[in-house]
Amino acid sequence: MIKTILFDVDGVLLSEEHYFDASALTVWELLNSCNYLALAPEKFKTDHNEAEIKAIREQVFEGDKVLKLLKSRGLNANWDMIYLSFSHQLIHLLSQIEDTEFEKINKWCQAPINRETLLEIGRVLSNYPVKMDFSLFVADFERSQAMKQELLGYLNELAREKLGVETAIFLKGELWSICEHVSQEWYVGDENVLASTGRPSVQTGKNGFLANETTLAPREEIDELFQILTSAGFTIGIGTGRPALETIQPFRHLDWLKHFDENRIVTADEVLEAEKGLPEWKSLSKPHPYTYIMGLKGKKASVKECLDTVLPIENGDEVLVVGDSLADLLAARQMGCKFAAVLTGLSGKDARSEFEQYEADYILDSVLDLKGIL
Repeated sequence: MIKTILFDVDGVLLSEEHYFDASALTVWELLNSCNYLALAPEKFKTDHNEAEIKAIREQVFEGDKVLKLLKSRGLNANWDMIYLSFSHQLIHLLSQIEDTEFEKINKWCQAPINRETLLEIGRVLSNYPVKMDFSLFVADFERSQAMKQELLGYLNELAREKLGVETAIFLKGELWSICEHVSQEWYVGDENVLASTGRPSVQTGKNGFLANETTLAPREEIDELFQILTSAGFTIGIGTGRPALETIQPFRHLDWLKHFDENRIVTADEVLEAEKGLPEWKSLSKPHPYTYIMGLKGKKASVKECLDTVLPIENGDEVLVVGDSLADLLAARQMGCKFAAVLTGLSGKDARSEFEQYEADYILDSVLDLKGIL
């Protein structure tokens, strides 16, 4: 009998679309802005209209084929998707000058890539007629069977193949942090970026998407769902890849926060903080179950206590994870929990066959359908 329900946010309660828009704009900026590679600074601006954002996303993510491929491999974090897309394009650009600039490429690939390195790379690339090609991503990654965080390591294999260099830099490091920060600039805007990241904007002039959240069912009906669940004695919590600011602020604005114990609202902030304390880099983002384990135990539980939790957990059939992605399902499976797949994520109802293949316990058209299974 289910006693605890842990909700993902994006694709379940709130739309992911603006996150994907911000992700595409981030890759676009890193390639074109004078603050980074500066391939086409005349194309970069911070005040795009909806049609321009749609066109950039269409180009960068190849009609969302890139996003759907990564989701199908169990990758859930937008920051990882941005990092993979930009790093792959960087490798492609360097491959076009490999014959003449091999020594520089080899040097760049032996140390973590920071913003100064990107500026240097951009200055060298400006001497050559290099071209971006976003259509290569799906073809290159379909050649690999890499899943989840293994996809980041596959970038090193592509660097060896396309650049002829031995490297291990393409993992979660300085370049990943640059991608994360630019993404936050786009999503939370100038007003909130310092509170979100602890760092000021590199590029100002961004209004952000934070004030334009879209719910995936009427706000009042989701509010009623939470009220029904808590009144019936269920413990509810959140396990999301969103940072805290982008979770708490919308929930407060939507008047949903009153239903939750904030000790059970686990965000990317808690995950990143836990990763910093590990002796060596290891991703704890979904599909790693850390987010949901902490959501179950509460944020007062230590990182060690969460990581030392024996899996599958005892009484796993008393916990229901509600998510929209394969990463959520895989996390629930490791915990031995029940899983309800909601068909309001990126792939919509097309995701049904994938969830059937992985034998999700429940498949729901909307999060509101929870009322019919509990």
